[in-house]
Amino acid sequence: MSYILAINPGSTSTKISIFEEKKEIFTKTLRHSSEELAPYATVIDQYQFRKDTISAALKENNINQDEIVAIVGRGGLLRPIASGVYEVNEEMISDLSSGKYGEHASNLGGIIANAMAKEIEGCRAFIADPVVVDELCDEARISGHPLFPRKSIFHALNQKAIAKQYAAEVGKNYNELNLIVVHMGGGTSIGAHSNGKVIDVNDALNGDGPFSPERSGSLTALDVAKVCFSGKYSYDDVKKMISGKGGLVAHLDTNSFYEVELRMAKGDEKAIKITDAFLFQVAKSIGAEAAALSGKVDAILLTGGVAYGKEMMQQLSDMVKFIAPVKVYPGEDEMGALAMNGLAVLQGTEEVKKY
Repeated sequence: MSYILAINPGSTSTKISIFEEKKEIFTKTLRHSSEELAPYATVIDQYQFRKDTISAALKENNINQDEIVAIVGRGGLLRPIASGVYEVNEEMISDLSSGKYGEHASNLGGIIANAMAKEIEGCRAFIADPVVVDELCDEARISGHPLFPRKSIFHALNQKAIAKQYAAEVGKNYNELNLIVVHMGGGTSIGAHSNGKVIDVNDALNGDGPFSPERSGSLTALDVAKVCFSGKYSYDDVKKMISGKGGLVAHLDTNSFYEVELRMAKGDEKAIKITDAFLFQVAKSIGAEAAALSGKVDAILLTGGVAYGKEMMQQLSDMVKFIAPVKVYPGEDEMGALAMNGLAVLQGTEEVKKY
């Protein structure tokens, strides 16, 4: 029996799944309380704690680690790279550990995968489609000032997986389609997929595009500068306004659209207004990506946790269906996407890349 282990570290949890080829046989979300994480000054400091927690969970559920042939970690903040599956190497470990390109819980994915794989004979460690996948066309990289080039930081793993799933459903090759994929989770990313490459997408982490449950999206630059130099806020305060305490959190004091929907059902006018604004911004961005694809769009795909809101997705679909057919894929199957990327390498249908 041969297993593939997928590891997806988040800010307050680590999700793990065991697959036997394409069949998921075990999955668990290991939640980490603020008290458990408090002793660790940085995300990387949590490495041993999270690794031990994963090993304990596998043992507790009678998963024989010696039967794991591949471990696929969620890719973290690395230098911009092409889409694909990458074997973890020392250079990657160094960049993830140092936080050279940013610090995020997903940095631990490749680090833990590598450490666990070294303890299992014949096991290999990979990452797949990290958030820094960069396939932008040249025009998309240029902003209004050379100090601020546009960056490709988005939900690459889920966007690529959903795009390929849709292609399979309609019997076409992903590399032959023009798609707009909208991921709506803690952040919102809207990507223009042209013949297998995401030629334009907003930086969903650092203040670009529509707002989201926890992120502010695009803000007027001069107003941000005024706040920065007002003397009232630290760098960390402003950073949290942009990512962490922006969006729904700032407007409605919650990061849950489910809770917002319950408020709307009770007639909460502010909740209705903010939701309408969110959908308005997302629809505008979809229209912009349609222009980036010269109006040649085969389908618009809506995904992520927010896509579970049926009425919201209907409202959004009604706003953009004039562009192309709309299909909704609620939630995200990042664990399946990680495992299937690993399986593709093991079966020889996907070529592993070197970082």
